[in-house]
Amino acid sequence: MKINKNFLDLEASYLFSTVNKKTREFIASHPSADVIKLSIGDVTKPICPVVIDAMHKAVDEMADAKTFRGYPPEQGYDFVREKILEWDYTKRGIDMKLDEIFLSDGAKSDCGNIGDIFATDNTVAICDPVYPVYIDTNIMNGRKNNIIIMPCSAETGFLPEIPSDDAPVADIIYLCFPNNPTGAVAPKSYLKKWVDYANAHHSVILFDSAYEAFVTEPDIPKSIYEIEGAKTCAIELRSFSKTAGFTGLRCGYTVVPHELVFDGTELNALWMRRQSTKFNGVSYITQCGAAAIYSEEGQKQIQENLSFYRENARLIFEGVTAAGFKAFGGKNSPYVWLQIPEGYTSWSFFDELLEKSQVVGTPGSGFGQKGEGYLRLTGFGSRERTIEAIERIKASFGR
Repeated sequence: MKINKNFLDLEASYLFSTVNKKTREFIASHPSADVIKLSIGDVTKPICPVVIDAMHKAVDEMADAKTFRGYPPEQGYDFVREKILEWDYTKRGIDMKLDEIFLSDGAKSDCGNIGDIFATDNTVAICDPVYPVYIDTNIMNGRKNNIIIMPCSAETGFLPEIPSDDAPVADIIYLCFPNNPTGAVAPKSYLKKWVDYANAHHSVILFDSAYEAFVTEPDIPKSIYEIEGAKTCAIELRSFSKTAGFTGLRCGYTVVPHELVFDGTELNALWMRRQSTKFNGVSYITQCGAAAIYSEEGQKQIQENLSFYRENARLIFEGVTAAGFKAFGGKNSPYVWLQIPEGYTSWSFFDELLEKSQVVGTPGSGFGQKGEGYLRLTGFGSRERTIEAIERIKASFGR
């Protein structure tokens, strides 16, 4: 037996596992410390009542032989996919088809698993800094030497530049907006350039829109399919984790248009084949909960939570700015991308922040080389703890 040696090319541990480990070690050695975590993007507000009610009803149905459900359909039940189609696409003037929507256990899984349907020798363009899953899963699949890094900096608004005519062609392009970790957003005019590039080179865009629900400005698209020509070059990955607080329930979906045809084959058919073989579907109870957000009351309730997190991000942004830091994001996004003082690395400032303020952030270098010199803070904490963290940072680092 031989192992998959591609795994040996990965960092020894996943970024957030390292953050958690260092935090646990600090707490163990400082048992009286009151540590506030603004690091991992996990929600803290309870699931909305309309979702809980729907799930309670679904549990009761599973206890009755007449309404019991076993394995779910491969793509998800029609009752939830029809609501996704109506609320996330049709109501926004986007024409999609029901069988282009694939329910899953979350965008993270799909971001990694989608690579199964692509040849190993494809070139892959990935931003830096970036959500680590994009890089790691392509290394796992044997594409380490085919990765094209697209540097993103404050000078470019943390948006990757379109490759020049003489640059290597990217077969697969990962884009995430609103961006994790920088909080950057992309206007329609900018995304149109990527769509045109992908169509011109017969490339595919993997568009991670897990944070689209945080967008409030009209010119910032919530879906790549708001861009003309995107259905022939883009796959969209969505999540209920931040939209509806499903981090502990696990549900998301991926959209694969029929117009995506490569080597004479629809990617929709390949993804269906992959999912029906390797994935057994999302539980009926969870799907009922997901469907419940697609109602006037459901939308009202999730927006209350989203507004809460948006306000936290605004407070963090304004607080660290008042303390003298340069910061980005915090608007149309739950993340604040903090530029750390000179003389620190991302990890040494992580340690300093933990030691002086007992606040945990995520070191920017964990998101790539271009993340060095930054720290990510999230708006997913409680209001009280978020404000307390800001005051501690001001007291420790204010200028």
